[in-house]
Amino acid sequence: MSEDQLIFGRHPIEEALQNSPDKIEKIYLKDSAGGGLSKIITLASENRIPVQRVPGKRLFDLVGPVNDQGVVAQVSMVTYLELEEWLETTDVGTNPVLIALDELEDVANFGAILRTAAAAGIDGVMVPKHRQAPVNATVFKTSAGTAGRIPIIRVTNTNQAIMKLKDAGFWVGGLDARAKTTIWQQNLDLPLVVIVGSEDKGIRKKTLDHCDFTLSLPMQHDVESLNASVTAALLCYEIVRQKQPKGK
Repeated sequence: MSEDQLIFGRHPIEEALQNSPDKIEKIYLKDSAGGGLSKIITLASENRIPVQRVPGKRLFDLVGPVNDQGVVAQVSMVTYLELEEWLETTDVGTNPVLIALDELEDVANFGAILRTAAAAGIDGVMVPKHRQAPVNATVFKTSAGTAGRIPIIRVTNTNQAIMKLKDAGFWVGGLDARAKTTIWQQNLDLPLVVIVGSEDKGIRKKTLDHCDFTLSLPMQHDVESLNASVTAALLCYEIVRQKQPKGK
């Protein structure tokens, strides 16, 4: 897929907001548009969908010479799962693994994590609805098309979702450069949620407080950290290694 999925025009976007708001990632409004877009703004607000005012040229760059009526919406390229839906089809007794992204906004990192998670047999990736890179064309390209092959669970509140997962029998670990325990020292062959933080701030403190343990990679030559996708990849394959039958 080479381009983002976009819809334009007031009526199509109103219909999408009324019938499938979960598929709308973001709405772009022409900054000089009048009051005819008030219904779209209201529906977007009710569904907590971000709205950005942009110059008319930005809309032209997105959809070209069409009658956009001052509004363009970016539509998700995958179908997200609800956490409850994923839990209903997941056997905790098999030690499933969920990678939880905590406001990861770099689309290239997101795509790379999806690709690695799919390749390593991770059972799902959980993302927040807000402050999270969307599954757009760049994510699909970086993931080499694997974005649609692994369950992506989208939640409104990460911390509440973590508590539900704990209640369901999961242990929660967080990747934190300050952690004393490395990924090789921790038992990872258990029902597991691993949280990967944002590129600049890491895991938010409130979310970190919900972790049962934190994990790091040992660093040499004064290297402070690796980027999120590289760290997640090393973790995923340490999980794979620990799950291998002894002697193989």
